[in-house]
Amino acid sequence: MAIDSAVAAPPLPPTEQGKGHRSSEPLSDRLTSILRHDLPSSIVVFLVALPLSLGIAVASGAPVAAGLIAAVIGGIVAGTLGGSILQVSGPAAGLTVVVAESINQFGWRTTTFIVVAAGVLQILFGLSRIARAALAVAPVVVHAMLAGIGITIALQQVHVLLGGSSHSSAWNNITQLPSQLLSLHGDDAIIGAVVIAIMLGWRRVPAKVRVVPGPLVAVLVGTVLSLVLPFEAERIVLNGSLFDAIGLPQIPSGNWSAVALMILTVALIASVESLLSAVAVDKMHTGKRTNFDRELIGQGSANVLSGLLGGLPVTGVIVRSATNVQAGARSRASAILHGCWILLFSVVLAGVVQQIPKSALAGLLIVIGIQLVKLAHIKMARRTGDLLIYAVTIVSVVFLNLLEGVIIGLALAFGLLLWRVVRVAVAATQIPGSQRWLLTIDGSCTFLALPKLSAEFAKVPAGVDVTVEMTVDFLDHAAFEAIEDWVRQQESAGGAVDFVEIGSARMAHATAGPPARGFGRAVLDEILGPWRGDDANADRVTSGVAAYHRSHAHVVRPHLDELRDRQDPDTFFLTCADSRVVPNVITNSGPGDMFTVRNVGNLVPDSGDASVEAALVFALNELNVRSIVVCGHSSCGAMKALHSGADTGPGIEPWLAHAHPSLEQFQLGHPVAQAAAAAGFGEVDQLSMVNVAVQLETLHRHPAVRAAMTERDVTVSGLFFDIASARVIEVTVNGLAHIDDNGARVTPELV
Repeated sequence: MAIDSAVAAPPLPPTEQGKGHRSSEPLSDRLTSILRHDLPSSIVVFLVALPLSLGIAVASGAPVAAGLIAAVIGGIVAGTLGGSILQVSGPAAGLTVVVAESINQFGWRTTTFIVVAAGVLQILFGLSRIARAALAVAPVVVHAMLAGIGITIALQQVHVLLGGSSHSSAWNNITQLPSQLLSLHGDDAIIGAVVIAIMLGWRRVPAKVRVVPGPLVAVLVGTVLSLVLPFEAERIVLNGSLFDAIGLPQIPSGNWSAVALMILTVALIASVESLLSAVAVDKMHTGKRTNFDRELIGQGSANVLSGLLGGLPVTGVIVRSATNVQAGARSRASAILHGCWILLFSVVLAGVVQQIPKSALAGLLIVIGIQLVKLAHIKMARRTGDLLIYAVTIVSVVFLNLLEGVIIGLALAFGLLLWRVVRVAVAATQIPGSQRWLLTIDGSCTFLALPKLSAEFAKVPAGVDVTVEMTVDFLDHAAFEAIEDWVRQQESAGGAVDFVEIGSARMAHATAGPPARGFGRAVLDEILGPWRGDDANADRVTSGVAAYHRSHAHVVRPHLDELRDRQDPDTFFLTCADSRVVPNVITNSGPGDMFTVRNVGNLVPDSGDASVEAALVFALNELNVRSIVVCGHSSCGAMKALHSGADTGPGIEPWLAHAHPSLEQFQLGHPVAQAAAAAGFGEVDQLSMVNVAVQLETLHRHPAVRAAMTERDVTVSGLFFDIASARVIEVTVNGLAHIDDNGARVTPELV
């Protein structure tokens, strides 16, 4: 995104700030809001934009007035027509290098024609509704592009700060720096150093002082210093008034291919910068979101008019926009007014501009350039494995040109993406203590993997038994054929090859149609979903075991191998025998984590039950579990029978008698029942939750549990599994709490 200042991006505004203007508001309220919020914020943005517009024009090699013209038009035209309510547009550092190259190659008046044509192209982008496609640029390339621009600007302006002039290329700026230091112009260097010191130290001054923008203070102090002290600093030159600087573009006389390439470069970079800036601004306020197509139309319209009047290209710029939001802007009126203030200043106070030393603006631009290189971006590129892209793009932008640098960066990013997407890991190893070999294939298995597959196949001795574990999400016909041919050779030599396929792309489907990337959801459904099919006579347990061996056994085998001699569960988990409750699924736990006991209605008989009693005491005294959990569920058959009073027969009735205390508490209006009713649950589910609370009370009275709570801080808690929503709710002895996705407990009103 375009960065136009060394001012740190301000903190996010209060929630009441940045709320987009609503057309349904009465006119009087809208005027009041503009006067109260947008007018003050427009003045703050104006004070930030003024010195930056001048500096960017100087750095581009364009007339100084071109920066002011672009700032005025960016504020008024893009502010009026753009799709972002609070974005502020104007000349930005991101296009400085491109404009400088265009002026050097075609001249200033032809460059303004390029700006006009780029604006027309942007309007066409907006009308064709492809704005969001411009966001499909790797962020690391954008960050590196801005960093490369920043380094280029800094290298250029160091020479200006030292009293000289910048050279045509970054390499010349570097090689000529020693000679420039030997011919140092002390007056310019002192002014520039003061500006740099103020810019870098502005964050450390008191907050009340920081209300005044740092760039304005820095340039103002540098200007006053040049006037008070006996300095002979070179100053900005304005040839006449702002209106005198207006001039029509010049149509190129030839070399149209180079002109067309420059038009496309300006249009693309300006569009991407504006859209990325708009995305960032949207994150800073709670108002209306950006209409990206309209934003491109607004930016294009501003560039057409700016080019026609002799101005620099216009883009959306993040720091001015962030300042606008922080200052309390509520509508696009702030951006429009800031353009009006720049116009007023340029016409009435043009003489003030000519007092500014070039070295002051050079110091300002050096800080801007340096701060375009973000340490956070470098760290992110390193963490994400994109540091090579970042470094190559920067070097290419600095030592070649902006367009070539971006193209090289994008090509490298695409190549790295392609490598990451299609790469596959293949490894053949002998299983320790066995004659069997293990061949693992993980990733996207395509014809590009054939050399790696062939190399690993060659490691496996002929005639041995092999287990092939495939975690593959894409399998094309070439890879399938290579694997099939190797399997045939292995089996013909007397070996057996067993496939374990956990990936979404399967060998059996490889010849059924064109290869397609599988989806992990299908695999998840296969692992967790219930049996399906119409064959009532099928031996589903046997077929399920076979599927487990084929697809999932190798996943849990390493974990089970660690538990072969002992178990060390963390939790005693008592739940209902209902087939819809799968404890390890709803608690996201695995083998060895929970010592589970199931019975009808998840009951803890107060009078003692041999099964529950034995399991509970064993878990506490022998396994030293650290928590006890009772889990009920919705639509519980035991609770339905208990609630209705239906005759359940001699086999069930004695057991359900242990739940009569739960029914009594429910009928007396237990607090858990009240909380469940308030949350919208029916009476049977309310009874189920009360039943969990009553079982918790029973456990608290159990001698072994009391001793464990006292001696080892064992916890006792309750859960309720709502089958319809697949959500789990915490149940206490007197209420409910919702467990959110981060493990936090939410008040019952939100259940």
